[in-house]
Amino acid sequence: MIVPRRRIMRLRVTRLRDRDRAMRQDVVAVEEPLEIRVRFAEGDEWQTRSVSVTMRTPGDDFELAAGFLFAEGLVSDRRDVQEISYCTGDEQQEYNLLEVRLAPDASFDPGLLNRNFYMTSSCGVCGKASLEAIEVQGCAPVADGTLSVRADVLKALPDALRAAQPVFEKTGGIHASGLFDREGALLGLREDVGRHNALDKLIGREFLAGRLPLADRIVLVSGRTSFELLQKATMAGVPVVAAVGAPSSLAVELARRFNVTLVGFTRATGFNVYAGRARVRT
Repeated sequence: MIVPRRRIMRLRVTRLRDRDRAMRQDVVAVEEPLEIRVRFAEGDEWQTRSVSVTMRTPGDDFELAAGFLFAEGLVSDRRDVQEISYCTGDEQQEYNLLEVRLAPDASFDPGLLNRNFYMTSSCGVCGKASLEAIEVQGCAPVADGTLSVRADVLKALPDALRAAQPVFEKTGGIHASGLFDREGALLGLREDVGRHNALDKLIGREFLAGRLPLADRIVLVSGRTSFELLQKATMAGVPVVAAVGAPSSLAVELARRFNVTLVGFTRATGFNVYAGRARVRT
């Protein structure tokens, strides 16, 4: 029987402090590859394609796959996904290979797989092309009037997120994405060594539950806000995205173009609003 992958690993390290040296036990977040495959109907035949390989922290893998496929525009409706399962037959990689089986009538364009799904900020040709690509995927600007949030609620989000991070508490080396309502209540949280994976897991959770778009929700990410994170949040219809760190220039441009409220450097003492100021009530 194969034991599911762990999220943390304990190991012995040498700890140096000033002139003191000691052997201690430490805990680190696990990082392993996950390959996502899609099985879909093409005419009367079934085809299987590999769509992504990403380095992630094991756990919530089905949500990660669903969130990734939705954010990339490969699926658009919960009914498109018939089943998600681990691939069997390889004892070493059984929990690192995953197949998403689509419904026979699901709309799926294999031609989209010709794109390179490199889940890092190094991809893309230029900002203008990246923004236009989101519009081609069918992503529309977030509507006005869906949500307004008090400034004191935003200030309290980072502490609420940190208090609910079990793996970060043990390792200090993992990212998180949290989903909140307008009053700051935490509705969901996912952790991963990859910032984009944490958000894919969170969006995948809502996608599989049939709760998209997230028109009255706030998303908080634990690090900086990149173009990829804003793209995923915009695809999910999130009106307010806050971050503990800074946004990139392209993230700000995307937020302004798609009417997303973007908040950065969120602290108990304050924050910066880079786009969508009208949704923040002082």
